[in-house]
Amino acid sequence: MTSIIHHGHGTIDKYMGDAIMAFWGAPLHNADHAQHALEAALQMEFMTHELHKEFLERGWPEIHIGIGLNTGTMNVGNMGSEFRMAYTVLGDAVNLGARLESLTKQYGVHTIISEYTRDAVNGFVFRELDRVRVKGKNEPVAIFEPVCKTENVSHSMQRQLDEYSEALELYRQQQWETARQKFMQLHDEVPDFLLYTVYLERIDDFLINPPGEDWDGVFTHSTK
Repeated sequence: MTSIIHHGHGTIDKYMGDAIMAFWGAPLHNADHAQHALEAALQMEFMTHELHKEFLERGWPEIHIGIGLNTGTMNVGNMGSEFRMAYTVLGDAVNLGARLESLTKQYGVHTIISEYTRDAVNGFVFRELDRVRVKGKNEPVAIFEPVCKTENVSHSMQRQLDEYSEALELYRQQQWETARQKFMQLHDEVPDFLLYTVYLERIDDFLINPPGEDWDGVFTHSTK
């Protein structure tokens, strides 16, 4: 993973137990920092898949990773004190990236990027996962899963993405029964994809406890 980040023009910030924190665009200016970060994330996903096969052959436990990417203004430089100093990044944009990483488990995906990263890259196909308020933030943000490069999307995957987008729009319009049918069809096609189960459970709850006419379609996460 370190090699992928390094060769993808990233800067390793620190290792935190089983996690790596990295950033792009500093110390050297890189106009394509978001593009390089996303390409590195997808390469890390691929490498994890290859490691997973090796782990299975050795009888080891499964290995999974979660990646959160956000793009924005942040403070970059040597920070700390005379006693201890580190070259690192700080700011709300950094914190949002960390929150997105923790959400990967809740949506059953390997990588989650913010709308700000999505708007800064080209040549990829995305699935909008949700509009959320993360822990400690009041401003909602749209979050996406990068599916693949544009030239690699299959006809069946594009059809599934289109059907999912229709189901998501019905959900936001509070057309619960129709949305439920759509999500159930998607779930039947890919029963092990957690995202569809997440929306089916939410719809079941909203049928009993409607969110109200002024609902903005945003889901608030109360944990990190």
